[in-house]
Amino acid sequence: MGMPVVNDLMTDVEVRVLGSLIEKETTTPDYYPMSLNALTNACNQTSNRDPIVHYDEGTVAHAIETLRVRSLVRAIQQSGSRVTKFRHLVSETMGLTARYTAVLGVLMLRGPQTLAEIKTRAGRLTNLDTLEEVESVLDGMIDRQPAPLVTRLPLRSGQKELRYAHLLAGEVTYDASEPASSREEPQPRADRVAALEAAVSELRNELADLRSQLDTFRKQFE
Repeated sequence: MGMPVVNDLMTDVEVRVLGSLIEKETTTPDYYPMSLNALTNACNQTSNRDPIVHYDEGTVAHAIETLRVRSLVRAIQQSGSRVTKFRHLVSETMGLTARYTAVLGVLMLRGPQTLAEIKTRAGRLTNLDTLEEVESVLDGMIDRQPAPLVTRLPLRSGQKELRYAHLLAGEVTYDASEPASSREEPQPRADRVAALEAAVSELRNELADLRSQLDTFRKQFE
């Protein structure tokens, strides 16, 4: 864990963009790297997200550019396509293994969570068989030098389990005296629907690109 760290704090939009790229790299690999349109839709999903946001493409595009400057996102121009796509460089730039990246990504998308919640959600992205393994990953990011990536939050009134949160956007505002709110877990079906939505969006984008190329080709013979 001695690799370079990102010292500057991220905005909430940057956090959501990176978290979405981390998630989609595994859950929809056929549509990764992602176009701006698909990435915007991924940021705005209503499942597996807390809080729910409504970013426009301009907002996401600005976050992408600032993340590119910090070597956390790379733009890719694939052969035969004029659509620029994007992939994250979190693992490389921050020196994280797949497990660390997956756990951090889940915290970026869902806010403070318990060990069990993190295990269930990060388990979609990497192999995490036990709570002890999850705790070990979290401890590694808490003890990271020169700056931690994760913090362990104090128990709120009525809570029985500790929760963990990322520190990429700064210290977490968390009133331990405030009673814990009940969270409904998304139905498994919601995960599949979200993945299909992202896939359909990406297909539409590819189709629009193909139509544009076809129109250009036709004009050559007019």
